Amino acid sequence: MSTVDVIKLSGILGGPQAQEFRQTVSERAQAGVQVLLLDCSNVTFVDSSGLGALVVALKTLRAAGGQLYLCGIPKQMMMLFELTSMDKVFQILKDEEEFNTRIRPQYEGG
Repeated sequence: MSTVDVIKLSGILGGPQAQEFRQTVSERAQAGVQVLLLDCSNVTFVDSSGLGALVVALKTLRAAGGQLYLCGIPKQMMMLFELTSMDKVFQILKDEEEFNTRIRPQYEGG
């Protein structure tokens, strides 16, 4: 049984916030979190360091044998993802409810 966790991001994902986010993901992975959902519904802006932090988060979890999912992607963020082809790299869900019904049971044996 793997550990599932949710991080709700908000505001600007960039600069110091991106660094803090990378640290948080690293700590969660070290603590044994196998599946991480990032709820981005309250993110207002993502810059290149924020995008980089998301890629690092994905690599960190994969290196630990885990999975990363994103949900609630705002329009501006989705446009950035499509422009950089990150929409092909990340597993993107509509919302946390979709995660809880489709993904979580696979990991929690439900």
